[in-house]
Amino acid sequence: MSNLAANFPAALAAVRARIAAACAAAGRDPATVRLLPVTKNHPAEAVALAAAAGFEAVGENRVQEAVAKQAECAAQGVRVRWELIGHLQSNKAKLAARHFDRVQSVENTKLLDVLDREAAAAGRVLPVLLQINAGNDPAKFGAEPADAPALLEHALGKRALRIEGLMTIAPLSDDPEVARRTFANLRTIRDQLVARFGVNLSELSMGMTGDLAAAIAEGSTMIRVGTALFGERTPPAAAG
Repeated sequence: MSNLAANFPAALAAVRARIAAACAAAGRDPATVRLLPVTKNHPAEAVALAAAAGFEAVGENRVQEAVAKQAECAAQGVRVRWELIGHLQSNKAKLAARHFDRVQSVENTKLLDVLDREAAAAGRVLPVLLQINAGNDPAKFGAEPADAPALLEHALGKRALRIEGLMTIAPLSDDPEVARRTFANLRTIRDQLVARFGVNLSELSMGMTGDLAAAIAEGSTMIRVGTALFGERTPPAAAG
């Protein structure tokens, strides 16, 4: 048994306990918060472990890394949904539209246009989340909050895309209130968009290993966790 496989059950139990405690503190039902295992920079074995534990989806950051891992998992009979949570360049959007079950990192109209065209060409409707820089952090990707209405309006005109909600990444900070303000801002943006456009944006993908409690307190529906489940990652030498 590999170290990854040996350590995973206890790590998963610890993360689930953290989520349960955060939900209790926020007065929320743990069933309303989904855990997305992030397998980026980990081998296909991590995906297999997640699938065996009952997870229906995993998160990946790099398109080409994920495509290679998908082939390996398919050969092993491992079946999960794949969500792209990392920054997406327009030149990788064609691959993303054909190889991912949902793209969480859609931040501009150009990406919307390419994903819509490629999803239509593939004969599918691609679920997406709009990434908003709700923490106003120049180091983070995502549309500026003021641009969110125009981005959503553009997205709603795309027949081959289904807009399911919003995603954000909080700024790195030693102050936990920074993350909480970021997540509260995303929830407010979501509520304003729902009221203005009359659409359902049920998914709020926000919170990772270090700030999941703050995210749950502010209404996150999906926590993206990698390090706490699989350990530190070793990035691949080649970019993908």
